[in-house]
Amino acid sequence: MTLTNKKIGFIGAGKMGEALIRGIINAGAVDRSNIYASDVYEAGLERLRDELGINISTDNIETVSSSDILILAVKPQILASILPGIKKSITPGKIVISIAAGVPLADIGSGLNPGTRIIRVMPNIAATVAEAASAICLSENASNDDAECALEIFRAVGSAIVIPEHLMDAVTGLSGSGPAFIFPVIEAMADGAVYEGLDRHSALTLAAQTVLGAAKMVIETNTHPGELKDMVTSPAGTTIRGIYELEKHGIRAAFMDAVIAASNRSKELGK
Repeated sequence: MTLTNKKIGFIGAGKMGEALIRGIINAGAVDRSNIYASDVYEAGLERLRDELGINISTDNIETVSSSDILILAVKPQILASILPGIKKSITPGKIVISIAAGVPLADIGSGLNPGTRIIRVMPNIAATVAEAASAICLSENASNDDAECALEIFRAVGSAIVIPEHLMDAVTGLSGSGPAFIFPVIEAMADGAVYEGLDRHSALTLAAQTVLGAAKMVIETNTHPGELKDMVTSPAGTTIRGIYELEKHGIRAAFMDAVIAASNRSKELGK
């Protein structure tokens, strides 16, 4: 495995940092004794140490010095204030991975030493249940081997692909914001079933599983969604009646507009 004997450090142990740590451990990608984490919240660190057996510190430099791969799992507005304090500790052999949304590779690189191997990643909230959709892009100093390390880390919590950086805003609008577009769909489908008499718990269970199953069919059959739709749609049946109502209300344009709007907002935030 690419990550064998690698030591991975996390600056930031919030929801996404914790999700990645748990995913890496559960996948057996790295031994828990080779995982280091630092954060300003001691109570959260201590809980992770007690539950997962990782190494913790409130000193970022200690985490950087102990790690071969450093993951910056902090909010975008915090990242710039962290880089000056760790810059001297990031030696040429280390890989730096940032999951700070909207922060370009150039901005990260400007706060670190010239030649630093940097990888930018856009994961999503589904990392908390090991079903994230992540995209990575590389700085000019990062190698294909570095990319493989990053892919192995993020595939421990879902799927991951490599893209050029100029497409990161599109990824942010699609998979970064996307779960929030789907949650109201699940809720609305359940509402419809409740209207028809189903109890709330059963309706939500069936609606969520329906979305999960449909997504899994697209991924595992490698079949176009339109073709899968036609497999369910009988002439003059129930499904085509429902699809007609969705099309009448502009479902395709609504979702396209949502992704485009979120992507444009990502571009604005990155300026």
